[in-house]
Amino acid sequence: MSTGKSKKKLLNAYHVVFLAQSVMIGTGILSLPQQLSSLGYSQALMPLLFGVIASVTLYPMIWIMSKYPNDNLFRINEILLGKWLGKCINLFFVIQFLVFIAGIISNYMHLIQSTALQEQTITGPVFCFLLLLLYMVSGGIKSIARFCIMTFFLTIGILYFTHWAFEKGDMSHFLPLFNFFSVNDFYEALKRGYLSILGYELIMFYYPYIVDQKKAFRHSLIGIWISILLCFITTAISVMYYSEWQLEYVEFSVLNLFKAGEFSFIERIDIFGITLWVFFILSTVAVYLWCAKKGVETLISKKSKVYLYILVAIIFFVVKMPSSREFQDKLFTSANYVGYMLILWPVLLMMVYVLRKKKQVQV
Repeated sequence: MSTGKSKKKLLNAYHVVFLAQSVMIGTGILSLPQQLSSLGYSQALMPLLFGVIASVTLYPMIWIMSKYPNDNLFRINEILLGKWLGKCINLFFVIQFLVFIAGIISNYMHLIQSTALQEQTITGPVFCFLLLLLYMVSGGIKSIARFCIMTFFLTIGILYFTHWAFEKGDMSHFLPLFNFFSVNDFYEALKRGYLSILGYELIMFYYPYIVDQKKAFRHSLIGIWISILLCFITTAISVMYYSEWQLEYVEFSVLNLFKAGEFSFIERIDIFGITLWVFFILSTVAVYLWCAKKGVETLISKKSKVYLYILVAIIFFVVKMPSSREFQDKLFTSANYVGYMLILWPVLLMMVYVLRKKKQVQV
Protein backbone atom coordinates (compact mmCIF):
# COMPACT_ATOMS: atom_id res chain seq x y z
CA MET A 1 0.00 0.00 0.00
CA SER A 2 1.35 3.41 -0.90
CA THR A 3 2.25 5.82 1.85
CA GLY A 4 2.67 8.84 -0.40
CA LYS A 5 0.16 11.39 -1.57
CA SER A 6 -1.85 10.59 -4.66
CA LYS A 7 -0.17 11.85 -7.81
CA LYS A 8 -2.10 13.63 -10.52
CA LYS A 9 -2.48 11.17 -13.40
CA LEU A 10 -1.15 12.77 -16.56
CA LEU A 11 0.16 10.03 -18.84
CA ASN A 12 -2.14 8.10 -21.17
CA ALA A 13 -1.27 4.86 -22.98
CA TYR A 14 0.35 6.56 -25.99
CA HIS A 15 2.44 8.74 -23.67
CA VAL A 16 3.82 5.63 -21.97
CA VAL A 17 4.55 3.93 -25.30
CA PHE A 18 6.58 6.80 -26.70
CA LEU A 19 8.31 7.68 -23.43
CA ALA A 20 9.69 4.14 -23.35
CA GLN A 21 10.53 4.23 -27.06
CA SER A 22 12.16 7.65 -27.34
CA VAL A 23 14.35 7.45 -24.25
CA MET A 24 15.98 4.28 -25.64
CA ILE A 25 17.04 6.01 -28.88
CA GLY A 26 19.87 8.37 -27.92
CA THR A 27 23.35 8.29 -29.37
CA GLY A 28 23.67 4.58 -28.59
CA ILE A 29 22.08 3.29 -31.77
CA LEU A 30 24.49 5.39 -33.85
CA SER A 31 27.41 3.23 -32.75
CA LEU A 32 25.52 0.00 -31.95
CA PRO A 33 27.14 -1.99 -34.81
CA GLN A 34 30.56 -0.94 -33.49
CA GLN A 35 29.62 -1.93 -29.92
CA LEU A 36 28.62 -5.38 -31.19
CA SER A 37 31.64 -5.76 -33.48
CA SER A 38 33.23 -8.51 -31.34
CA LEU A 39 30.59 -10.84 -32.81
CA GLY A 40 31.39 -9.92 -36.40
CA TYR A 41 28.53 -10.60 -38.79
CA SER A 42 26.69 -12.62 -36.09
CA GLN A 43 25.67 -9.38 -34.39
CA ALA A 44 22.54 -8.96 -36.52
CA LEU A 45 20.31 -10.88 -34.13
CA MET A 46 21.67 -9.36 -30.90
CA PRO A 47 19.08 -6.53 -30.74
CA LEU A 48 16.34 -9.20 -30.59
CA LEU A 49 18.09 -10.77 -27.60
CA PHE A 50 18.28 -7.33 -26.01
CA GLY A 51 14.53 -7.03 -26.50
CA VAL A 52 13.94 -10.30 -24.68
CA ILE A 53 16.18 -9.21 -21.78
CA ALA A 54 14.44 -5.83 -21.60
CA SER A 55 11.02 -7.51 -21.54
CA VAL A 56 12.07 -9.83 -18.70
CA THR A 57 13.71 -7.10 -16.62
CA LEU A 58 10.74 -4.77 -17.09
CA TYR A 59 8.49 -7.10 -15.09
CA PRO A 60 10.19 -6.62 -11.67
CA MET A 61 10.08 -2.86 -12.22
CA ILE A 62 6.34 -2.84 -12.80
CA TRP A 63 5.75 -5.35 -9.98
CA ILE A 64 7.46 -3.27 -7.29
CA MET A 65 5.85 -0.08 -8.60
CA SER A 66 2.39 -1.67 -8.45
CA LYS A 67 2.85 -2.13 -4.68
CA TYR A 68 3.37 1.62 -4.28
CA PRO A 69 1.33 3.10 -7.14
CA ASN A 70 1.59 6.71 -5.93
CA ASP A 71 5.33 6.72 -5.20
CA ASN A 72 8.35 6.82 -7.50
CA LEU A 73 11.49 4.74 -7.02
CA PHE A 74 13.17 7.44 -4.93
CA ARG A 75 10.38 7.30 -2.38
CA ILE A 76 10.20 3.49 -2.47
CA ASN A 77 13.93 3.29 -1.65
CA GLU A 78 13.30 5.27 1.52
CA ILE A 79 10.26 3.18 2.45
CA LEU A 80 11.94 -0.21 2.03
CA LEU A 81 15.56 0.61 2.93
CA GLY A 82 15.08 3.26 5.57
CA LYS A 83 15.34 7.03 5.34
CA TRP A 84 19.12 7.47 5.42
CA LEU A 85 20.18 4.46 3.37
CA GLY A 86 17.42 5.26 0.89
CA LYS A 87 18.62 8.87 0.57
CA CYS A 88 22.19 7.71 -0.03
CA ILE A 89 21.04 5.38 -2.81
CA ASN A 90 18.89 8.16 -4.26
CA LEU A 91 21.83 10.58 -4.26
CA PHE A 92 23.88 7.96 -6.08
CA PHE A 93 21.18 7.61 -8.75
CA VAL A 94 20.90 11.39 -9.19
CA ILE A 95 24.66 11.70 -9.71
CA GLN A 96 24.59 8.81 -12.18
CA PHE A 97 21.77 10.49 -14.14
CA LEU A 98 23.68 13.77 -14.36
CA VAL A 99 26.88 12.13 -15.59
CA PHE A 100 24.85 9.97 -18.00
CA ILE A 101 23.16 13.09 -19.42
CA ALA A 102 26.50 14.85 -19.74
CA GLY A 103 27.91 11.82 -21.56
CA ILE A 104 25.09 11.76 -24.11
CA ILE A 105 25.37 15.50 -24.76
CA SER A 106 29.17 15.31 -24.98
CA ASN A 107 29.04 12.43 -27.47
CA TYR A 108 26.54 14.24 -29.64
CA MET A 109 28.53 17.47 -29.56
CA HIS A 110 31.68 15.51 -30.39
CA LEU A 111 29.85 14.06 -33.38
CA ILE A 112 28.78 17.55 -34.53
CA GLN A 113 32.26 18.95 -34.05
CA SER A 114 33.94 16.13 -35.96
CA THR A 115 31.57 16.36 -38.93
CA ALA A 116 29.84 19.73 -39.28
CA LEU A 117 31.71 22.22 -37.05
CA GLN A 118 35.31 21.10 -37.35
CA GLU A 119 36.85 24.51 -36.74
CA GLN A 120 34.55 25.70 -33.95
CA THR A 121 34.19 25.05 -30.24
CA ILE A 122 31.09 23.40 -28.82
CA THR A 123 30.53 25.88 -25.97
CA GLY A 124 27.84 27.79 -27.84
CA PRO A 125 25.93 24.72 -29.09
CA VAL A 126 26.06 23.13 -25.61
CA PHE A 127 24.72 26.31 -23.99
CA CYS A 128 21.86 26.59 -26.51
CA PHE A 129 21.06 22.89 -26.17
CA LEU A 130 20.84 23.15 -22.37
CA LEU A 131 18.58 26.21 -22.59
CA LEU A 132 16.20 24.26 -24.80
CA LEU A 133 16.44 21.27 -22.45
CA LEU A 134 15.67 23.52 -19.47
CA TYR A 135 12.56 24.83 -21.21
CA MET A 136 11.35 21.31 -22.03
CA VAL A 137 11.81 19.84 -18.55
CA SER A 138 10.22 22.83 -16.82
CA GLY A 139 7.00 21.91 -18.61
CA GLY A 140 6.74 18.60 -16.73
CA ILE A 141 6.59 14.95 -17.70
CA LYS A 142 3.50 15.31 -19.90
CA SER A 143 5.17 17.98 -22.04
CA ILE A 144 8.21 15.73 -22.38
CA ALA A 145 5.97 12.82 -23.40
CA ARG A 146 4.33 14.95 -26.08
CA PHE A 147 7.75 15.91 -27.40
CA CYS A 148 8.67 12.20 -27.54
CA ILE A 149 5.61 11.53 -29.69
CA MET A 150 6.50 14.41 -32.02
CA THR A 151 10.09 13.16 -32.20
CA PHE A 152 9.02 9.72 -33.38
CA PHE A 153 6.85 10.97 -36.23
CA LEU A 154 9.33 13.66 -37.31
CA THR A 155 12.29 11.29 -37.47
CA ILE A 156 10.89 7.90 -38.52
CA GLY A 157 11.48 8.96 -42.13
CA ILE A 158 15.24 8.70 -41.53
CA LEU A 159 14.87 4.97 -42.19
CA TYR A 160 14.31 5.82 -45.86
CA PHE A 161 17.93 6.97 -46.18
CA THR A 162 19.17 3.47 -45.37
CA HIS A 163 17.57 1.86 -48.40
CA TRP A 164 20.62 2.62 -50.58
CA ALA A 165 22.85 0.73 -48.16
CA PHE A 166 20.33 -2.13 -48.19
CA GLU A 167 20.39 -2.28 -51.99
CA LYS A 168 24.20 -2.20 -52.12
CA GLY A 169 24.59 -4.64 -49.22
CA ASP A 170 25.51 -8.30 -49.45
CA MET A 171 22.96 -10.78 -48.05
CA SER A 172 25.66 -13.46 -47.88
CA HIS A 173 27.07 -11.72 -44.78
CA PHE A 174 24.26 -13.33 -42.82
CA LEU A 175 25.50 -16.81 -43.73
CA PRO A 176 26.28 -18.96 -41.94
CA LEU A 177 23.63 -17.68 -39.53
CA PHE A 178 25.92 -17.99 -36.52
CA ASN A 179 29.56 -17.37 -37.33
CA PHE A 180 32.02 -18.59 -34.74
CA PHE A 181 32.50 -16.43 -31.68
CA SER A 182 33.73 -17.15 -28.17
CA VAL A 183 31.96 -16.68 -24.85
CA ASN A 184 34.16 -13.67 -24.19
CA ASP A 185 33.14 -12.15 -27.53
CA PHE A 186 29.48 -12.62 -26.65
CA TYR A 187 29.94 -11.14 -23.17
CA GLU A 188 31.77 -8.12 -24.57
CA ALA A 189 29.02 -7.48 -27.12
CA LEU A 190 26.33 -7.89 -24.47
CA LYS A 191 28.10 -5.59 -22.00
CA ARG A 192 28.80 -2.82 -24.50
CA GLY A 193 25.79 -3.19 -26.78
CA TYR A 194 23.06 -3.30 -24.15
CA LEU A 195 24.00 0.23 -23.10
CA SER A 196 22.43 1.38 -26.38
CA ILE A 197 18.92 0.47 -25.25
CA LEU A 198 18.99 1.77 -21.68
CA GLY A 199 16.18 4.15 -20.73
CA TYR A 200 13.09 1.95 -20.40
CA GLU A 201 13.85 1.56 -16.65
CA LEU A 202 12.86 5.22 -16.10
CA ILE A 203 9.24 4.05 -15.95
CA MET A 204 9.94 3.54 -12.24
CA PHE A 205 10.04 7.32 -11.85
CA TYR A 206 7.04 8.40 -13.94
CA TYR A 207 4.85 5.38 -13.06
CA PRO A 208 2.84 7.35 -10.44
CA TYR A 209 1.66 9.70 -13.19
CA ILE A 210 0.30 6.95 -15.46
CA VAL A 211 -3.48 6.89 -15.83
CA ASP A 212 -3.94 3.18 -16.56
CA GLN A 213 -1.26 1.63 -14.37
CA LYS A 214 -2.61 -1.91 -14.80
CA LYS A 215 -1.66 -1.79 -18.49
CA ALA A 216 1.65 0.04 -17.97
CA PHE A 217 3.65 -3.14 -18.58
CA ARG A 218 1.97 -3.77 -21.93
CA HIS A 219 2.25 -0.18 -23.11
CA SER A 220 5.90 0.15 -22.09
CA LEU A 221 6.63 -3.18 -23.77
CA ILE A 222 5.21 -1.85 -27.05
CA GLY A 223 7.57 1.13 -26.85
CA ILE A 224 10.53 -1.12 -26.07
CA TRP A 225 9.91 -3.35 -29.06
CA ILE A 226 9.48 -0.41 -31.42
CA SER A 227 13.00 0.65 -30.45
CA ILE A 228 14.29 -2.92 -30.65
CA LEU A 229 12.88 -3.25 -34.17
CA LEU A 230 14.64 -0.03 -35.22
CA CYS A 231 17.90 -1.30 -33.69
CA PHE A 232 17.49 -4.63 -35.46
CA ILE A 233 16.89 -2.99 -38.85
CA THR A 234 19.90 -0.67 -38.59
CA THR A 235 22.17 -3.45 -37.30
CA ALA A 236 21.09 -5.87 -40.02
CA ILE A 237 21.64 -3.28 -42.77
CA SER A 238 25.05 -2.44 -41.29
CA VAL A 239 26.01 -6.12 -41.40
CA MET A 240 25.02 -6.26 -45.05
CA TYR A 241 26.79 -3.05 -46.05
CA TYR A 242 30.03 -3.04 -44.05
CA SER A 243 32.99 -5.38 -43.87
CA GLU A 244 33.88 -6.81 -40.46
CA TRP A 245 36.79 -4.39 -40.24
CA GLN A 246 34.47 -1.44 -40.88
CA LEU A 247 31.99 -2.67 -38.27
CA GLU A 248 34.77 -2.52 -35.71
CA TYR A 249 36.48 0.74 -36.62
CA VAL A 250 33.91 3.04 -38.26
CA GLU A 251 32.59 5.34 -35.53
CA PHE A 252 28.90 6.29 -35.70
CA SER A 253 28.54 3.78 -38.51
CA VAL A 254 24.75 4.16 -38.76
CA LEU A 255 25.15 7.75 -39.98
CA ASN A 256 27.60 6.53 -42.60
CA LEU A 257 24.86 4.32 -44.05
CA PHE A 258 23.20 7.50 -45.31
CA LYS A 259 26.25 8.23 -47.47
CA ALA A 260 25.48 5.16 -49.58
CA GLY A 261 23.00 7.24 -51.56
CA GLU A 262 22.84 10.73 -52.97
CA PHE A 263 20.39 13.50 -53.74
CA SER A 264 21.19 16.14 -56.32
CA PHE A 265 19.98 18.87 -53.95
CA ILE A 266 21.74 17.58 -50.78
CA GLU A 267 25.53 17.40 -50.75
CA ARG A 268 25.90 15.48 -47.46
CA ILE A 269 22.93 13.43 -46.29
CA ASP A 270 24.74 12.47 -43.07
CA ILE A 271 24.68 16.12 -41.95
CA PHE A 272 20.92 16.10 -42.46
CA GLY A 273 20.70 12.98 -40.29
CA ILE A 274 22.86 14.51 -37.56
CA THR A 275 20.61 17.57 -37.51
CA LEU A 276 17.46 15.50 -37.09
CA TRP A 277 19.12 13.39 -34.42
CA VAL A 278 18.95 16.31 -31.99
CA PHE A 279 15.30 15.36 -31.40
CA PHE A 280 16.37 11.92 -30.16
CA ILE A 281 18.99 13.43 -27.88
CA LEU A 282 16.57 15.96 -26.41
CA SER A 283 13.84 13.40 -25.74
CA THR A 284 16.33 11.07 -24.05
CA VAL A 285 18.10 13.53 -21.76
CA ALA A 286 14.89 15.40 -20.92
CA VAL A 287 13.42 12.36 -19.18
CA TYR A 288 16.69 11.67 -17.34
CA LEU A 289 16.89 15.30 -16.20
CA TRP A 290 13.27 15.27 -15.04
CA CYS A 291 14.03 12.13 -13.00
CA ALA A 292 17.13 13.77 -11.50
CA LYS A 293 15.04 16.78 -10.48
CA LYS A 294 12.52 14.49 -8.78
CA GLY A 295 15.41 12.82 -6.98
CA VAL A 296 16.69 16.14 -5.62
CA GLU A 297 13.18 17.04 -4.46
CA THR A 298 13.00 13.74 -2.59
CA LEU A 299 16.42 14.28 -1.00
CA ILE A 300 15.59 17.79 0.22
CA SER A 301 11.86 17.11 0.80
CA LYS A 302 10.93 20.36 -0.90
CA LYS A 303 9.88 21.29 -4.42
CA SER A 304 11.54 24.18 -6.24
CA LYS A 305 12.35 25.12 -9.82
CA VAL A 306 15.76 26.30 -8.63
CA TYR A 307 16.92 22.67 -8.47
CA LEU A 308 16.47 22.35 -12.21
CA TYR A 309 18.73 25.34 -12.91
CA ILE A 310 21.38 23.96 -10.56
CA LEU A 311 21.29 20.54 -12.24
CA VAL A 312 21.64 22.07 -15.71
CA ALA A 313 24.61 24.13 -14.49
CA ILE A 314 26.25 20.96 -13.15
CA ILE A 315 25.72 19.20 -16.49
CA PHE A 316 27.28 22.15 -18.34
CA PHE A 317 30.30 21.99 -16.04
CA VAL A 318 30.73 18.23 -16.54
CA VAL A 319 30.50 18.54 -20.33
CA LYS A 320 32.97 21.44 -20.39
CA MET A 321 35.24 20.28 -17.57
CA PRO A 322 38.93 21.02 -18.22
CA SER A 323 40.04 17.43 -18.69
CA SER A 324 41.25 15.18 -21.47
CA ARG A 325 38.87 13.41 -23.82
CA GLU A 326 40.20 10.07 -22.52
CA PHE A 327 39.24 10.94 -18.93
CA GLN A 328 35.78 12.06 -20.00
CA ASP A 329 35.25 8.86 -21.97
CA LYS A 330 36.18 6.76 -18.94
CA LEU A 331 33.88 8.80 -16.69
CA PHE A 332 30.92 8.57 -19.06
CA THR A 333 31.49 4.85 -19.71
CA SER A 334 31.57 4.17 -15.97
CA ALA A 335 28.28 6.03 -15.55
CA ASN A 336 26.80 3.94 -18.35
CA TYR A 337 27.80 0.68 -16.69
CA VAL A 338 26.39 1.89 -13.37
CA GLY A 339 23.10 2.16 -15.27
CA TYR A 340 22.94 -1.64 -15.19
CA MET A 341 22.49 -1.37 -11.41
CA LEU A 342 19.20 0.46 -11.94
CA ILE A 343 17.91 -2.39 -14.11
CA LEU A 344 18.68 -5.00 -11.42
CA TRP A 345 17.72 -2.80 -8.47
CA PRO A 346 13.98 -3.72 -8.50
CA VAL A 347 14.90 -7.39 -7.94
CA LEU A 348 16.58 -6.44 -4.65
CA LEU A 349 13.61 -4.29 -3.67
CA MET A 350 11.26 -7.18 -4.43
CA MET A 351 13.18 -9.42 -2.02
CA VAL A 352 13.15 -6.73 0.68
CA TYR A 353 9.42 -6.23 0.17
CA VAL A 354 8.66 -9.97 0.41
CA LEU A 355 10.82 -10.38 3.54
CA ARG A 356 9.13 -7.45 5.24
CA LYS A 357 5.71 -8.85 4.43
CA LYS A 358 6.68 -12.24 5.87
CA LYS A 359 7.89 -10.59 9.07
CA GLN A 360 4.63 -8.69 9.40
CA VAL A 361 2.64 -11.91 8.95
CA GLN A 362 4.71 -13.74 11.57
CA VAL A 363 4.26 -10.93 14.07
